[in-house]
Amino acid sequence: MSLHITKEFNKKDKQYIHDELYKFNLKHFPEDLAGRYEEINLFIKDENSIVRGGILAESCWNWLEIHTFMIDEDIRKSGFGTKLLLELEKIALEKECDFIKVDTLSFQALDFYEKNGYQVYGSLDNVGRDYKHYYLKKDLKKF
Repeated sequence: MSLHITKEFNKKDKQYIHDELYKFNLKHFPEDLAGRYEEINLFIKDENSIVRGGILAESCWNWLEIHTFMIDEDIRKSGFGTKLLLELEKIALEKECDFIKVDTLSFQALDFYEKNGYQVYGSLDNVGRDYKHYYLKKDLKKF
């Protein structure tokens, strides 16, 4: 067998890697968590339906992960970020998630997440030379 490494981008090959890892992971998770994956995207729109912010996330097995969270700078600190986060937490509870995880850089939203009950469980120094990368988690209360 002759193998080689390539850098070419191919959607089919990328999907193969995702699918095979997913199949491998399924062998190690409880059966009742199988098939629990869903993209969850929430948006803030103005009166002209122009997007002013949002959260791009996904629920997977027993957690929800925030991948991207952005609010236009001119409407930050107006409460919309917290409203989005609370709506996402509500969805996570409906989907029976045990926790939410997110990461942020030191110049981004660490204080915001901590004010909303997220706790740092890890960090990396020397990110972009001058910054820190934080990993946060919020355990969800089941009602």
